[in-house]
Amino acid sequence: MFSVCPFCHNNVLPVELERHANNHFLEDDFEKDMQLAKQISLELPNSGAMGAPLYREESSNTLPRRSAEISKSTLIENPKELKEAHREERIACIVGLQTKSIFDKVEGGLMPLLRRCLEFENRKFKSVISGYIDHYQSMKLEDYGWGCGWRNIQMLSSHLLMQRKEARDVLFGGSGFVPDIPLLQRWLEVAWEEDLTCQDHAFFRQTVFGSKKWIGTTECAALFRSFGLRARVVDFDSVPFSNSGDSRCKVVVKKVYGPMDKFVRPCQSDQLKSILDHDSSDKGGNTIGHQVLMEWVWNYFTQGTACRLDDLQNVLISPKTPLYFQHDGHSRTIVGINMQMSVKGSQETYSLLILDPGQRTKDLERTLRDNNGWQKIIKRGVHTLKKPQYQLCYIDPGVACMEELEDLKTIHSEYIRL
Repeated sequence: MFSVCPFCHNNVLPVELERHANNHFLEDDFEKDMQLAKQISLELPNSGAMGAPLYREESSNTLPRRSAEISKSTLIENPKELKEAHREERIACIVGLQTKSIFDKVEGGLMPLLRRCLEFENRKFKSVISGYIDHYQSMKLEDYGWGCGWRNIQMLSSHLLMQRKEARDVLFGGSGFVPDIPLLQRWLEVAWEEDLTCQDHAFFRQTVFGSKKWIGTTECAALFRSFGLRARVVDFDSVPFSNSGDSRCKVVVKKVYGPMDKFVRPCQSDQLKSILDHDSSDKGGNTIGHQVLMEWVWNYFTQGTACRLDDLQNVLISPKTPLYFQHDGHSRTIVGINMQMSVKGSQETYSLLILDPGQRTKDLERTLRDNNGWQKIIKRGVHTLKKPQYQLCYIDPGVACMEELEDLKTIHSEYIRL
């Protein structure tokens, strides 16, 4: 069933062997080019002479490379130019190597099936959901147990490529498709080269390609920001404050639960302070506190909807992107939210609508087509939120440029206490 890679001796599927082996050559070529560039930059310039080519010529049966002659004095005086040349070269190689990720395509789309099921519900239930999205499940022989973060990035990417033209033009070199996990790992390394979350980059020892390292919200934001997309991070935290006074509007040093939130700098957003006034103390766990998270998600998806939910319409399509939903140990994708209308003297009851990479796509499709049992695998009520910390990542419309692009290199989060 498997073939052994002659370079790293790992077991890979036969159909993946050629691409897997070629990636090893890409690593070797890139390292040789870096060494050659460093050697050129250290040599003394000859009077009136031009330096040797920065990149060597390649034969027709190897990766295409751009030949460029740069003077030795220029290399010494402009290290940023040298770095940019290498970055462009690496991106060209990645674009040339990209392959479309394989996934189970749902005929007619997954979200129309979900919408139909929600419309069949009792009118006391109101829902707001995202538009198009593909479900990417973790594969037992490929990424099961560690790849959920990458699968959620693939889900977000499928939405952006279908729903936002400006994102389709810049994502993954304009390829128009969602790459597989190894190439997403390459793109994240390119993001780190842009000095995005440099501490995050150090945590992973400058490399993630070919590894089974877990990633999370911060890495998701870094990857999308490297394309100029406005990826935002929100922290929900029930860790007690040590500050005195009104602590709900102050920054707190949080306990680290994994690489996903180690390097996010919390900052307070004025527009969220009214939500923070919600009383989050309760004696039976933190259900009241996590109600704040539910209300935030409801407000997020309902913002910008063309009309209001009423007796004639109980499902709306939101213009917002799905949410990358991270907590300790796992991540999922929130594609909408369901609300049960309150009766007199009670609160509204919310349920997140979630696509989990751990679920099989065929199981999701079957339960939705039959309108039977889908609630158990898609709906998640407030009582299921048992973790002390949650993080969300969403992507605002548009593509940044110039000064804003530089600002995106530093990832902050909006901080909300539960």
